[in-house]
Amino acid sequence: MPLRLVLRNTALYLLLTFLVTSIALCALLRWCPAPTSAFMLYRHFEDLIDDQRFKSIDYTWASSEKISSNASAAVIASEDQRFFQHSGFDLDSIQSSIDVYMDGGKLRGASTISQQVAKNLFLTPSKSFLRKGLEVWFTILIEIMWTKERILVMYLNIAEFGDHLFGIEAASRYYFGIPAKQLSRAQAALLAATLPNPIILHANRPSNYVLKRQHWILRQMQNLGYRPIKNR
Repeated sequence: MPLRLVLRNTALYLLLTFLVTSIALCALLRWCPAPTSAFMLYRHFEDLIDDQRFKSIDYTWASSEKISSNASAAVIASEDQRFFQHSGFDLDSIQSSIDVYMDGGKLRGASTISQQVAKNLFLTPSKSFLRKGLEVWFTILIEIMWTKERILVMYLNIAEFGDHLFGIEAASRYYFGIPAKQLSRAQAALLAATLPNPIILHANRPSNYVLKRQHWILRQMQNLGYRPIKNR
C-alpha cells in the first residue's frame, strides 16, 4: 500500500476516533460530575515543571441544588450577560472587540461562558489556531448536548478562584467558611470579581479594583435580575 494512502487512512482513523471520543465524553459529562478538568491537570504539570513536586488541588463538585442562585447571577453579570440569548458565541461582542482593535484600541476578550467551559474542561491554556479550533468544536458540542443550566453549573464547578482552588464550593468554604448554597449576593459578586485573574485578585484581600468590580457586578445583577439554576 502506498505511503500516502497509509497516512491518509491513519489520519482519517485518528479524526474519527477523536470525534467519537469527544462526543461520548460530552454526553457523559452532561449527567456526571467532572472529576477534574484539563486546566487542573495543567496546574499539576506546571507544579512538576516548576517545583518538581505534587501540590494538591482544592476542588469539590457541587450539584445545582447546592449552589446559590446568587452565584449564577454574579458570573452571568460579570462574564457573559447574553448567556441565555446566544448559542455559544456572542457575535456582537466579537464584532465589537474587532471594531475597537481596528480603531487602534486594545484587543479584548469576547469569550462566552460556554467557550470558557470548553477550553477549561477539555483544553490546555496554550494559544494556537488548532487549540482555537478545538475550543470552537467543544463549544458547539456542549451547546448542542447540554442545557444552558448544565453549562452554567459546570462553569461554576471548574472555574479557578485562587491558587490551586477550583469551583464555587471550595471557594465559598475557603474564603467565607460557608457552603456555596449560602452565598449572599455580595459574596457571590466578590468571587466573580476575581475571575479575570484569580491568582492575583483575592476575595479575602480585595484590592480597590476588586471592590469596584464587585459593586459593578452587583449593579448589573440588579439590572438584569437573576435566574436560578434549574437542573444539574
